[in-house]
Amino acid sequence: MSVPSRRRTLACAPVMLGALLLAGCATRLQPDVTDVRGLVAPLEFNLTDQNGRAVTAADYRGDIVMLYFGYTHCTQECPATLAMLADALDRLGPLASRVRVLFVTVDPRRDTIPVLKRYVGDFGPHFVGLRGTDAQLTAMIKRYRVSYHDEKPDKNGNYEVIHSSVVFIFDGRGRARLLAQTGFSSAAITTDVRRLLEGGRLLEGT
Repeated sequence: MSVPSRRRTLACAPVMLGALLLAGCATRLQPDVTDVRGLVAPLEFNLTDQNGRAVTAADYRGDIVMLYFGYTHCTQECPATLAMLADALDRLGPLASRVRVLFVTVDPRRDTIPVLKRYVGDFGPHFVGLRGTDAQLTAMIKRYRVSYHDEKPDKNGNYEVIHSSVVFIFDGRGRARLLAQTGFSSAAITTDVRRLLEGGRLLEGT
């Protein structure tokens, strides 16, 4: 069975990040983590979680939110990124109770609610799987300027999804604060997220 090709080509997140750095508007913190206050839209969405419940960004107010776009059939980038975030949460200790990792699938055709629930459950209780309709996903992709597209399916109908791989980090008020690039370290995430949780300053004068 063939799978129709989908394509959402918007501003790729790594390209967006490079543009911000060149413009002098974003500031480096820990390696591979960038301060993006005022440059990325606040957390906002209408999706369905892995329990089939309709949720919005308001459901996560008060928590630090790490937002990542991926899909469960991803063999390398997604599991590696989520494992790194799980390690960062372990490093936070008790503070991790105030953090949520929102995994938004860019492959809702295959990532049904049961599939998402099993997948995020492997990474820990602080991980939430989210999926949406085409319209809901398109709105979110556009809001955060990430990109994805399906590769041509093989003879069995299997296909890969090429997607941006960055982690957006929002504070308890839903404001975008940090952006972690591909290849970030869990130690880098832990250091800056701990500062956010403890109310410390990320930068002098902020």
